[in-house]
Amino acid sequence: MSIATKPRADAAAGGQEHWTRKGDVKLFLWEKPARLAQGKRGAVLFVHGSSMGSQPTFDLQVPGRPYSSAMDYFAEHGFDTWCVDLEGYGRSDKHRDINCDIANGVDDLAAATDYITKTSGVKQFLVYGISSGALRAALFAQRHPGRVKRLALDAFVWTGAGSPTLEERRRKLPEFRSKNRRPIDRAFVRSIFNRDHPGCADEKTINAFADAILALDDSVPTGTYVDMCSKLPVVDPGKITAPTLIMRGQFDGIAGFDDLLEFFKRLPNPDKQFAVMAGISHASFQQINYLMVYHILHAFFTQPEPIHRG
Repeated sequence: MSIATKPRADAAAGGQEHWTRKGDVKLFLWEKPARLAQGKRGAVLFVHGSSMGSQPTFDLQVPGRPYSSAMDYFAEHGFDTWCVDLEGYGRSDKHRDINCDIANGVDDLAAATDYITKTSGVKQFLVYGISSGALRAALFAQRHPGRVKRLALDAFVWTGAGSPTLEERRRKLPEFRSKNRRPIDRAFVRSIFNRDHPGCADEKTINAFADAILALDDSVPTGTYVDMCSKLPVVDPGKITAPTLIMRGQFDGIAGFDDLLEFFKRLPNPDKQFAVMAGISHASFQQINYLMVYHILHAFFTQPEPIHRG
């Protein structure tokens, strides 16, 4: 059960800090409300990946890079925006002796949405997840269908087939299984941008991203790596009823194209889309073409509901 605690405003960043609990685990949430006086478009919940907390991913501030923060962009366009540091990441608790796998992250999303519903009245969310965050978001939609209005899965992987990144990562599976956390450093963050197709992100953004990540963490949980290397599939597309967008970077080494197409075909809701993002490798919000990514996501989140369903 989540327990609400008093939020704290951060005027400099234009956001508000919140805390809630999952049992004895404290979870950090970050909110940037819609900047429109009227005509709000809903609440977006952003879900981070395996190797960084939520604010570096979704509220990255880079001088001279317009709307570098996805939260700023969507707040400016009428959305209440939220993100949460899942257990073991960022400012959330790291004291439990567990590897914080995908299912544990889904429990965190349940606690976070409990809190948001209690404090804001929002009952359904526009959910975006990237990489292992997309797996968490998809499993959350499967387990809590009533809480997800629309679901966007970026850099998603279903069975792992056709993923060179996971094939390479499996070589270290015994190491990941042997401990609950793995170290990260600047070189590791840079490898995220160099492993698939170097040049898709600019140096200034990569450096700012690394600074933001390493200010919060020098290690991260191993659970999502173990799951993605040895336990896929963890999501059943036939049980995801929300309208769904699959977002796949042109050069992404995680998201096997045919694997995603097969997942896409099995989604039961006909309100679904598959977008290939040109010039994008893996961390799409930190790429040179990031505004294109925002456009695709914004169009999906603002799409009118179908009137005629046949």
